[in-house]
Amino acid sequence: MNFEAVKKRLCAAGIENATGEAAMLCEVFKEAELEAAVTRRCHHYPLQYILGKWAFYREEYEVNENCLIPRSDTEILVDLAIHMLPNGARFLDICTGSGCIAVSTLKNRTDTVGIGIDLFKETLALATKNAASNGVADRFTPLLADATKAPPTMLSAYAFDAILSNPPYIESKVLSTLQEEVKFEPHAALDGGADGLLFYRLILKNWGHLLKKDGFILFEIGYDQAAALQTISAQYGYTCTVKKDLGGHDRVCILHSTK
Repeated sequence: MNFEAVKKRLCAAGIENATGEAAMLCEVFKEAELEAAVTRRCHHYPLQYILGKWAFYREEYEVNENCLIPRSDTEILVDLAIHMLPNGARFLDICTGSGCIAVSTLKNRTDTVGIGIDLFKETLALATKNAASNGVADRFTPLLADATKAPPTMLSAYAFDAILSNPPYIESKVLSTLQEEVKFEPHAALDGGADGLLFYRLILKNWGHLLKKDGFILFEIGYDQAAALQTISAQYGYTCTVKKDLGGHDRVCILHSTK
């Protein structure tokens, strides 16, 4: 198959950026592998999983079905973390997934250390691998834990300058209506409960006490969740400032304790 043939097949399958994706597939795969890769993409299997790697912020990440695909919207949160963290900061990245938030923050703030929390061993192994490939393994600590429950007692020995999180925030009833590509991503990384806000409440309730008095929390949110996050934040004793993404949508909430 040549570039034009790949592009034609992707177009016929309704792939939006057929030209760009055809170029990437032709560059990465040899002839013997290309047809199988194109067939998978024509079935709307995510391009990122087919390629096995994806760029995020200034780094590159290995990705597979054990993690949510890193998206450019999340770079807003990373950029804020890089600029807001104090010198020598220690932070938590809850629901770390591929590790992209923690690793890109560590890579661009070489004076910081971070702990990445995830519920699944396979996902945490992937984050650890990405920390190593990006040269920050010595400052990244993977920790198996459930974000919806009380943190492991070992964390009580630390006070963190920041909690960073891109938790599941899609309403359960909406999951079946998502585009086909998203349905291949891990369900647990998408499902935010009945109103999409479950993880925000439980992180504030169970993990907020680990934050230093002058620390902050950065949450990625859905485009229509800012008002709800401001209400929830106030209930748990936090102010909440909202930052927009490059598309003009509400994307990141910055929380500071009022206690």
